[in-house]
Amino acid sequence: MLPEKSLQTPGLSTVRSASSHLSVDDHEVDLEAIQSQAISIGEVAGEFTSEQKYFILRRLNYEGLVNLNELPVGATFMLEKISALNEAEAVEILKEYIEAHYEDVNIPDADYQFAQKLIDEAPNNLNSGAGDIKTHLKSHFDAGSDEKQLSDTNVADSTSIESITHSPFELFDWSFQVRVEAGLIAYHSPYPEIRAVTEPYDDPSVPCETPRAIIVGIIWLAIGVVINQFFYDRQPNITFTSAVAQLFIYPSGKLLALILPKWSFTIWKHTIDLNPGPWNEKEQMLATLIFSIAGGTTSYVTSNITVQKMARFYDNKWVDFGYQVLLILSTNFMGFGFAGLIRKFVIYPTRSIWPSILPTLAVNKALMKPEKHENINGWTISRYTWFFSITLASFLYYWIPDYLFQALSSFNWMTWIKPDNFNLASITGSESGLGFNPIPSFDWNVINYNACLTVPFFSYVNQYIGSIIAFFAIVGVYWSNYYWASYLPINSNSIFTNTGEYYAVTEVLNSNNLLDKQKYDKVGPPFYSAANLVLYGAFFAIYPFAFFYEVIMNYKAYKKAFIGIYKTIRNFKTSTYEGFNDPHSRMMARYKEVPEWCFLCVLVISIVLAILCVELYPTETPVWGIFFAVGINFVFLIPITTIYSVTGFLFGLNVLVELIVGYALPGNGLALMFIKALGYNIDGQADNFISNQKMGHYAKVPPRAMFRWQIVGTFIASFIGLGIINFTIDDIKDYCEPGNKLKFTCPQSTIFYSSSILWGVIGPKRVFNQLYPILRWCFLIGFLLVFPCVAFKKYGPKKAAKYFQPTLIIGGFLIYAPYNLSYYTGGLYMSIAFMWYLRSRYTTWWEKYNYVLSGGLDAGVAFSAIIIFFAVQYHDKSITWWGNTVSTAGLDGAGLSLKNATLSAPDGYFGPRMSKLAE
Repeated sequence: MLPEKSLQTPGLSTVRSASSHLSVDDHEVDLEAIQSQAISIGEVAGEFTSEQKYFILRRLNYEGLVNLNELPVGATFMLEKISALNEAEAVEILKEYIEAHYEDVNIPDADYQFAQKLIDEAPNNLNSGAGDIKTHLKSHFDAGSDEKQLSDTNVADSTSIESITHSPFELFDWSFQVRVEAGLIAYHSPYPEIRAVTEPYDDPSVPCETPRAIIVGIIWLAIGVVINQFFYDRQPNITFTSAVAQLFIYPSGKLLALILPKWSFTIWKHTIDLNPGPWNEKEQMLATLIFSIAGGTTSYVTSNITVQKMARFYDNKWVDFGYQVLLILSTNFMGFGFAGLIRKFVIYPTRSIWPSILPTLAVNKALMKPEKHENINGWTISRYTWFFSITLASFLYYWIPDYLFQALSSFNWMTWIKPDNFNLASITGSESGLGFNPIPSFDWNVINYNACLTVPFFSYVNQYIGSIIAFFAIVGVYWSNYYWASYLPINSNSIFTNTGEYYAVTEVLNSNNLLDKQKYDKVGPPFYSAANLVLYGAFFAIYPFAFFYEVIMNYKAYKKAFIGIYKTIRNFKTSTYEGFNDPHSRMMARYKEVPEWCFLCVLVISIVLAILCVELYPTETPVWGIFFAVGINFVFLIPITTIYSVTGFLFGLNVLVELIVGYALPGNGLALMFIKALGYNIDGQADNFISNQKMGHYAKVPPRAMFRWQIVGTFIASFIGLGIINFTIDDIKDYCEPGNKLKFTCPQSTIFYSSSILWGVIGPKRVFNQLYPILRWCFLIGFLLVFPCVAFKKYGPKKAAKYFQPTLIIGGFLIYAPYNLSYYTGGLYMSIAFMWYLRSRYTTWWEKYNYVLSGGLDAGVAFSAIIIFFAVQYHDKSITWWGNTVSTAGLDGAGLSLKNATLSAPDGYFGPRMSKLAE
């Protein structure tokens, strides 16, 4: 038997061996030392044979390595740690894994079933908790044979990774394989997608909160706010994502590392190094997180300001800069307070993988991590080269569907067959129809509307099933003229008068912006399109369903988290990581945590700003409305965020809030908009901050550094965002008009305006009693659906029940008005190809390239769209030819209705008789 080589090799000695995988030290390395020399496969895991090491590398998806004399740090680390595990410890790890991940939809079936098989085959004394013993099954590789040990640092025998014929899930050596599977869980992650974008180790000595990281982060934060805020109300919008921002953050950081002087100075007890060496991955991630929390998103109150300020909507002259500042600061920061309090529910649990953040982590890894040469199914290109190649190709290609041949974007080719056929346009149309089209688009901005290379396959399919069911529901509502739907466009998010015209709220308001009953009796109520009616019914059903279903299905996890919060409140010295033993939480336990009281302070300050806003301005909003918004988020935020963290699907509390406020404050659209903004933005901003916390959790960014600079970044972004909001309203011609040439049709603000009228000015009492009484039953339907769905989940066929996600099916109803199936069908094909087929059949290729591909495609579209807009669209230099006009030339582009109210409706208008409404 060879001596322990890790003790002879200085680099390997930094892969510390502690007493247990639960020790923080057991997950740390000295990167500078371990990367200072090449480490070969013969120098690691001395007790394993070469064949066993090859098997481990293949199980870790390193089978593409070309040179085994220079192992990646991750491979070296995992080989050593698996070698150090004993059988008893491995069995306990797998037992905990099987219990914790039962029916976990993100765990591959083969992985879970094999872990269960290993436990079933375990010797009785190990299953009963006995200590480490010798191998109980004959080893296929005969690990005890000295002849098979490697005699030097080179691979001297004729075997190779490719020569290993055993499947990773074929049981041939229980003792060896139980340690391999347990090692993956104890030192890395049970999820292939997480292993693809993270590392199994941490080096706490790597600089993170440096001046250059902060400078770069704030600069690109400002640029991101300008771009994302500017395009917020465009359809489709253009988003400067975190994955895209990294493309600029990286060279900016490298430049500062090159030009900044190597100075250091001390402030109080802290030494600040202006230029601490090469730009590193933690600095890159901190700068990205500063960008992501504010620059990568837009404030929800954009719609408040747009709708209140514009003459097309409410035309409130008093909406000055002071009001806007109080509004945006109170709403942007209120979610922070909740984010800290629910960390135990959606950050530390391993199940909360947060699919939405994975492309950003993948791009960070591609840009920053040294990469060994690999050959994966004939692919030898590095992540770095792949990312930039895809970005360039995407940048060049996007000029075609966005400018040169726009019909490729809204590829409503079926309507070209007979442009004047109303039924064809309504069913298959991409512009104003329902988008039932097998080939809907060649535009990545449309195809990726639902993040098809990020959202798990089961999630995408469940949502798509829901959208198909909703399609037939809308068709049934429309062609049966249910609730006068045929007199309106089939798939509009606007509201209409009883003659089919756009509804102007100013026609029914008094001088205090409250409902004027006499004016309302004259104008009449507003009406929803068929798609909007189905969408609101689904919203009313999803709230009771999601709450009760998630609480029932995740009862144990919630109970554990609440107990943890209670213990933290009783003893503030208790670590927030207590009870979470996964490797990433163990690594993060090295860093100082952000106390709960810091988050509570932000929450209190935000509430005070909101109170000042409603007291100093004529918002017609009572102070209790603010506390109502806080309370309803306390109830719903945890189940909503849990769904998002596992599936990538998110829905807000906006509809529920507007319904309750509409009952409490009838006839008051302004109060509804204000409280709705709080109610939704607490949830939205909390989810945004929490997702960034999880990103820092994966990248090992100190929590206090994240907290400090995300607070500062949000403050800066709020003021920049206000400047852009006011610029777009004042300086873009025909802003928010339906036919806007630059596509600034304001889908988000129009929805916001429509709901404020129907549920605020008119009020739910009139809606339910006079217009749409069917909607009130949707709450009961949602509640009653919980019980058969829970029963099927627990007692139905095991495989079908595992992937059955009813919340997502109901969520699929929410894509309509104004979007449609054309924004989801193309993504379904991509999801089948990448998130199912390649993920299951070519896992190594998928792990290396998939999320980098997603980031590259997004980056190319964002760069191209911004240049196209300012170069040839803002100052109109459009090309007029068939390929740019055919999509809107027919009835699909016109957005007409099946029936004309003035011609076919009784007395020239539809809906309830005006005489009855006036009673």
